Amino acid sequence: MANDYFKAALGDFAVDFAAGGAIRVMADKGYTVSEICGRLDYPLSKEKVRELVWKHYLETGVITEKEPDYHSPKEHVSYERVQDEFGHSSFKQVVVKEDVIQREYVPCDFGKRIYQNRKIFEQSLEALSPKDREYILDLPWPLQTVWHVKDERMERIIKALNI
Repeated sequence: MANDYFKAALGDFAVDFAAGGAIRVMADKGYTVSEICGRLDYPLSKEKVRELVWKHYLETGVITEKEPDYHSPKEHVSYERVQDEFGHSSFKQVVVKEDVIQREYVPCDFGKRIYQNRKIFEQSLEALSPKDREYILDLPWPLQTVWHVKDERMERIIKALNI
């Protein structure tokens, strides 16, 4: 069991080293998962690329699993090393308050819609451009509602789907 964990961690490290940076850059530039797969020199399954893009979107705040709180500031806690007059080291907690969220988000329940009736959901996506449709279908939307940053792409999608 510990050996399996090590193999999985080593595999994730190798994938991240070989293609992780390129995947994150292309995702930031607006490429869909399918487009990213087509541009990679390192052979990765579409599932792995999908997983890495989703993780990147969660880490960068493009997608959030919790409803954004537009009113209370976020707090980031870090620790800095300090020395007293006798040379003893200790750590001091530093709390930095971040301004209120500047991004606007839209709720997305695509995972729930896919699960309820994939055929009807895909038919509703026919109103989208092929690239926007691919963007929605390529991501691993969970069954619960998530919030996606309201960028140009999501504005087009919302408008076309009348959400």
